[in-house]
Amino acid sequence: MDVRARNNVTIVGTEDGPTIMLAHGFGCDQNLWRAVTALLTPTCRVVLFDHVGAGASDVSGWDEAAYSSLETYADDVVEIVLGLELQNVVFVGHSVASMIGVLAAVRRPDLFAGLVLLTPSPRYIDDGDYHGGFSAADIDELLESLDSNYLGWSRVMAPRIMGNPDRPELGEGLTESFCRTDPSCARAFARATFLSDNRSDLAHVVTPTLVIECARDSLAPREVGRYVHEHIEGSTIVTLDATGHCPQVSHPGITARAILSFVGAS
Repeated sequence: MDVRARNNVTIVGTEDGPTIMLAHGFGCDQNLWRAVTALLTPTCRVVLFDHVGAGASDVSGWDEAAYSSLETYADDVVEIVLGLELQNVVFVGHSVASMIGVLAAVRRPDLFAGLVLLTPSPRYIDDGDYHGGFSAADIDELLESLDSNYLGWSRVMAPRIMGNPDRPELGEGLTESFCRTDPSCARAFARATFLSDNRSDLAHVVTPTLVIECARDSLAPREVGRYVHEHIEGSTIVTLDATGHCPQVSHPGITARAILSFVGAS
């Protein structure tokens, strides 16, 4: 299957600038990048896509067993880069897509000029001295709730993930995105996301990396951002004065500036 159709690939911006690939997280699609995209396109070539099972991707390519692993999503990223013959790609991954980018860059470091990990988490579940933000019981309860009533779960969780309760329209937008996702695809992606443990992969990253965290993020606390930074050799970290887990939506200006500064296109 052609990767453009499979992943609903969109390419915008200038061909003379650096190539930035934007990857969305769980429950989202490429539309959540629209505010940041508008700020990147004057100086960058921007590649957007939907993970299989999300947005306007070709759902006929989705298989529950395959897409229960982040490795498959990383395979797709590599296939998009190769299929479109992209060069020196800076991969920007939001939330779980940051770890998808890590897996892709570890597998094919020759394809990537940089990694931007936006509100990343290599493991959501606490483990000894590692503080991921959730207990195993928390995640079990989250997944059980998602299984039993995905639409109801989305209406409750999306505003919490977005944060910024003083701007309820942001949470409503994320809720709509969650509700557009096929529940079967969402359940598999949720398990791949919230049960993942990519801590050991961080040490294998050789690609120049920027970690972007938010000052106040209930899903990926600052301890997690610091952990990612400390375990990717040579990485840098930027803390946005932002609330919530989706700064590309709630704070697009400072998010875009951090990306542009990293790629040298500000």
